Amino acid sequence: MKDETVASTTNKGRKISLKVKWAAAVGLAIFITFAIFSIVIFSSISNILLHREVDNVHDTVTVVQARLSSNGPHLTEGFVTNQLDPNRHSPKAIYQDAVLTRLAQQDVTVKIYDANKKGLFASRGAIGPFPKGDTDTLKRKAIFGKMRLIGISPIKTSQNRVIGYVEVVNNVRDYNHAMTELRIVLVVVVFFAMLFSALIGYLLANQFLRPIEVMKKTIEAINSEPNSDVRIPETGHSQDELSDLVSAFNGMLNRIQHYFEQQDQFVSDVSHELRTPVAIIEGHLQLLNRWGKDDPEVLEESLAASLQEILRMKNLIQEMLDLTRADKVVTEGTTEVTDVGEVVLQNYHNFEMLYPEFNFMLDNDLHQPALVHVNRNHLEQIMIILLDNAIKYSTIRKEVHIAVASDERYAQVAVQDFGEGISEEDKKKVFHRFYRVDKARSREKGGNGLGLAIARQLVEGYDGNVSLESSVGYGSVFRVELPLIREVEPKSEEPVNTD
Repeated sequence: MKDETVASTTNKGRKISLKVKWAAAVGLAIFITFAIFSIVIFSSISNILLHREVDNVHDTVTVVQARLSSNGPHLTEGFVTNQLDPNRHSPKAIYQDAVLTRLAQQDVTVKIYDANKKGLFASRGAIGPFPKGDTDTLKRKAIFGKMRLIGISPIKTSQNRVIGYVEVVNNVRDYNHAMTELRIVLVVVVFFAMLFSALIGYLLANQFLRPIEVMKKTIEAINSEPNSDVRIPETGHSQDELSDLVSAFNGMLNRIQHYFEQQDQFVSDVSHELRTPVAIIEGHLQLLNRWGKDDPEVLEESLAASLQEILRMKNLIQEMLDLTRADKVVTEGTTEVTDVGEVVLQNYHNFEMLYPEFNFMLDNDLHQPALVHVNRNHLEQIMIILLDNAIKYSTIRKEVHIAVASDERYAQVAVQDFGEGISEEDKKKVFHRFYRVDKARSREKGGNGLGLAIARQLVEGYDGNVSLESSVGYGSVFRVELPLIREVEPKSEEPVNTD
């Protein structure tokens, strides 16, 4: 147990904020991008400057060859010195040349060797021995970490005879200095770019993740108070994935709260509605326990009353389960296609057979099939509830009118009775659960006040609406509207008769 606590504490201590992760990721991405960009720039500039230095060495070698190649079969120290001594002011001095005036200063050292590779001249410093290796080459050499360019080429006469060698050593100090400064500048730029991008990334993460922070607080509030109606505020100006997440999260909370409320309502309704039948059954059983079991008349009466209450409880529980299932229509929906006129006609014939003492009239104004996305069983259940309700309250004038029609948007069904009617006050509550206009009469007829609530729940679950028109003493009209399907493919290839 102690180890688990230590591990839990360690895990909590290692928690890293998503903002920090985002900022680090952005900073690292920018760093890598700038690093690659800097390497490309550094390499490009290095190659450009290095090629320029190489060209300078090559041009210097070419000029020196041109100045010394006209000297007979041999090179002498006097001739070379006369041609290349920078202290001479002769017009032929090599440093009077425009190219060498720019290049053969400080960085460039020119050395001349005779045909036997003996040193004859050095523009600065000691001549030194002739370099080993090729006698016609241009190579790079690193000395103490600094690069040098060394160009060696033979000096030839017009008859293509080698009379000596020229060596040009370029220390490329300007190049090395420029590369060092460029390297420092790029490192500083990359470093500050990484810091700046990390800061910008943190600020952007703080802005973008604000809805998630609000979502976290909302979840904590709901954990502390499950019945809370707190929601994440939706920002209409931000249409992105986070706004979609907020909308989906709020929708999920609404559905969860709806299920909680539905469960609480179910428990409350059951406990309230079952209290009376349970009390009646308990009273009859106590009566039988005291003296009724020896009295056949009391026994028969108590058993009949108890069975009636048990049957009513059974119907009540079934209706409440139906109401609970009706709530699922809102979230589940259906793709089933149902013909409203066909269902209305079927129920019209069924009720004519079940209640021959009633006069049923059907007014069918449909000129074509009225197709809706409604489960057929649900539509039949709606019709049965409305027709049962009409029959239940038509005690004097036993007549029920049914009408079915459609417009451009809705299929319309109306059920009219000529019973007692409903007052304005009761019309506002008639679709509430367990509400009965005449409680005594409803109990006698087996009503629990759930039928119209189930019908409304089903109709509204399919994006329809149900309304009531009623006058006391004249009866009531219940109207149901369900949205039509705009376009439906034919079920078969047979031609449709539109006559």
